[in-house]
Amino acid sequence: MKVIAFLGSPSKGGNTELLLKETVRAIEDSGITVQVFNLNLMNIMPCQNCGGCEETGRCVYDDDMSQIYDAIRSADRIILASPVFFFSLSAQTKIMIDRCQAFWCEKYLLKKPMPEGPHKRKGLLLLVAGMKKNIGIECSEVTAKAFFRTISVPEHRTLGYTGVDAKGDILKHPAAFKEAYEAGKKLAKV
Repeated sequence: MKVIAFLGSPSKGGNTELLLKETVRAIEDSGITVQVFNLNLMNIMPCQNCGGCEETGRCVYDDDMSQIYDAIRSADRIILASPVFFFSLSAQTKIMIDRCQAFWCEKYLLKKPMPEGPHKRKGLLLLVAGMKKNIGIECSEVTAKAFFRTISVPEHRTLGYTGVDAKGDILKHPAAFKEAYEAGKKLAKV
C-alpha cells in the first residue's frame, strides 16, 4: 500500500507537523512507509489558469508539482495536513490543491477519473486552528473535500483542533495525539 502525506505548514516543528508526525508514526508502526511532501520547501508555482491542462489533463508547467502528480496517481492513502489561516488552508496547501486543476480536467472534462486501486483510495485531513470557533475548520474542510473528490478519494476523515495557536500548543490538547495515532492506524488497514 502506498501512503503519501502533504505537510502544508510553514512552521518547522509546529503544531501541524507534530500532529502529522504522530499519524505517520502509527502508519509506519503498521509496517508501511509514508512519503511526506513538505510543501513549504517545494518549488510549486501557483496555477496560472492558462487552460493548458484542459485537453490533456496534464499541467504544462514543470516544477516540483511533477513529483506530486506522480505520487497522487499511485497513492492508496492521502493525508493532507494544514494549519488554518483566515478560515482557510495555508497558502502552501492551497497552491498544491489549485495545481490539481489538471486532475479536475482529466476527470470531468476528459472523463478519465483515476481508478480507486486495489486498496480503495482513502484520505485523512488534519487541521489545526488558533481560533476557538469551528468555522475555520469547516471552511477548510470544504476546500479539502473538493480536492479529495477531484483526485478520486471518495472517503476521508477529518481531525480538526481549535484553540491551538502557539507553537507546541497541540501537546497540551488532551486527545489530539491519541486520535491522530488511531486515525493513522485505521488508514493503514486495507
